[in-house]
Amino acid sequence: MIRAVIFDLDNTLVDFVRMKEAAVRRAIAEMIDAGLPLDEETAYRGIFAIYEKEGWEYQKVFDRFLQETLGEVDYKILAAGIVGYRRAKEGALALFPHVTSTLVALLHRGLKLGVVTDAPRLQAWTRLVELNLHHLFHVVITLDDSGVPKPDPRPFRLALEKLGVTPREAIMVGDWAQKDMVGGRNLGMVTVFARYGDIFGTEDPGADYEIQDIRELLTIVDRLNAGG
Repeated sequence: MIRAVIFDLDNTLVDFVRMKEAAVRRAIAEMIDAGLPLDEETAYRGIFAIYEKEGWEYQKVFDRFLQETLGEVDYKILAAGIVGYRRAKEGALALFPHVTSTLVALLHRGLKLGVVTDAPRLQAWTRLVELNLHHLFHVVITLDDSGVPKPDPRPFRLALEKLGVTPREAIMVGDWAQKDMVGGRNLGMVTVFARYGDIFGTEDPGADYEIQDIRELLTIVDRLNAGG
């Protein structure tokens, strides 16, 4: 019997890549206008090279980029980039299709909902509040709560304990096979790969199920709880 569904956040519920790309491009445009002596594509590659090295939640990316590019942090350019990023982020942050309706439908079925994310606590909760999802989840486990990233079992166990369910009673839904699917599978959870959010071109995620749209999750839950 499935009693809970746990979701990854970014690229599973939130279209994080689209938001990040749009916000960075707006930041670059503002920095160039403030005097950054680079073209947009060169700056874009430089910023994302830092993200790839330090992680996509790295908070000092523009400081680091300016230091590496100019040999110093020009605070006029830095401020322009930060303001541009923040303004664009608010407009670009969006859910994947059918997320809210699917979450509500799961709640109506009597299931408990959770989030397990590697995002820092403040950033995770900010995204949930901005998208009006914060009231829908019984548990949200961030990197600050568990202290270790996925696929370490601790964040998954913490979520299961707080939800009051066993691994066999829970589904793990995520877009990152090496983190979400491995972590959930190792504990004995049912795993569902969010193919629609995959940015790695994953061929075999090693999941029990794959979905192209989050609302397909409702069919999986109904079948499992009907003994199918």
